[in-house]
Amino acid sequence: MATDFLTIQRAIEGDERALRALWSQHAPHIDAVVRRLAGDPDLAEDIAQEVWIQIFRALPTYRGESQFGTWAHRIAVNRTLNALRRTRRLTKIETDMEEETVAVEHGGERALLRSVIDAAASQLSPGARTVFLMHDVEGYTHEEIAHELGITPGGSKSQLFKARAKLRRLLAPVIDAPRAEEGTENAAPAY
Repeated sequence: MATDFLTIQRAIEGDERALRALWSQHAPHIDAVVRRLAGDPDLAEDIAQEVWIQIFRALPTYRGESQFGTWAHRIAVNRTLNALRRTRRLTKIETDMEEETVAVEHGGERALLRSVIDAAASQLSPGARTVFLMHDVEGYTHEEIAHELGITPGGSKSQLFKARAKLRRLLAPVIDAPRAEEGTENAAPAY
């Protein structure tokens, strides 16, 4: 903790090595948050750059009341949501989601499951996906989500309910397929 504080102090003073050290330590988590919220890898890359610029500009305002990672995470979420709002305002149309093929990595079932879940989450409406990711993945409360998105806690709960229901429908074939295959081997003949 003391080392982090010294690194942060040096970064505030403009030490490039300290800035690079903060970025190296926190970039994997911050960039992952941006990717999950943005949904689109290219858009996420652009937003992540903006997020890091904002984090470094805001460093002098860091008071140490929370861990640096928590403080940076909050900036990442806020900046990403603002960028998504701006992007949606500019396009003013909802694009059709293209069906993506699932690539199987050598990492096995976990990589396949992650890509299937990501593909299903990408089919949610932007509002439902954002609430689902903020609540179920990032751990925000409905009150915090409501405050961040400018909606009511009830609206957040409604979006989460819709997101979970659609994900259940989209993921049912994946979840039920192994059970169906297992059940046919030992099933008694029907008369």
